[in-house]
Amino acid sequence: MLDMLWWLIYVAIFVTSLFALVDASRTPAQAFPAMDKQTKKLWVGLLAVGTFVAFSAVFSSIRFFVFIALIATLIYLLDVRPAVRSIGRNEGPRGRW
Repeated sequence: MLDMLWWLIYVAIFVTSLFALVDASRTPAQAFPAMDKQTKKLWVGLLAVGTFVAFSAVFSSIRFFVFIALIATLIYLLDVRPAVRSIGRNEGPRGRW
C-alpha cells in the first residue's frame, strides 16, 4: 500500500516536471532575461534533467534525486513562470485568443 502511494507521488512529480518543461520550451527566449530569470537554455536544461530523473523514479529504484527535480520544477512554476508569462506570450488586443 505504501509503495503504491510513493509510486503515485513519483508519477505526479513526473507529470508536473513534464508540464513545466513543455511550458518553458514554448516560452520565448527573450522573456527570461527581460524578467531577470536566467536564460531559457538554463531552465529548459534543468527541467529536462528533472523530468528524466522523475521518469527514472517512476520506473526504477533511482528515487533520491527526484525531490531535487521537484524543487527545480516548483521554482520554475511558482517564480519564473508567472514572471515570464506576463511578457512571454503573443497576445492580441482581446487577450490570448
